[in-house]
Amino acid sequence: MKLVIAIVHSDDADQLTLALREHGFRSTKVSTTGGFLREGNATILIGTEEDKVDEALAVIRHNCHTRTEYVNPLPPVMEPGELYMPNPVEVQVGGATIFVLEVARYEKL
Repeated sequence: MKLVIAIVHSDDADQLTLALREHGFRSTKVSTTGGFLREGNATILIGTEEDKVDEALAVIRHNCHTRTEYVNPLPPVMEPGELYMPNPVEVQVGGATIFVLEVARYEKL
C-alpha cells in the first residue's frame, strides 16, 4: 500500500479530485497555504495499491499544469515621500509536488 501526497495549486484541486474519482481513486483534499507567493494550495492524499501508483501519477500530471502569472513584488522599506512603482514579475505557478510514501498499516472502518 502507498500513500501519494500531491501538493497542487488550489485552481487545479477540484478538477484533480474529480478526475481521480473517475479513475477509481479515493482522495482527501486538505486546504493549505505556502510557497513563494503564499497562495492557496491543496494537499491531496491518495491511498492506493503499489501497482496503481503510476496511474495515479498520470492523472495528476494530466490535470495539474504550470502556468505563468504576473505579480507585483512587495515594496522595499522607503523613506517618507519616496515613490515606488513596482514592475510586475513573471512567476510560474501550478503544477504539482508529489511524495509517495510506504504505508505500514491501513484500515478502512
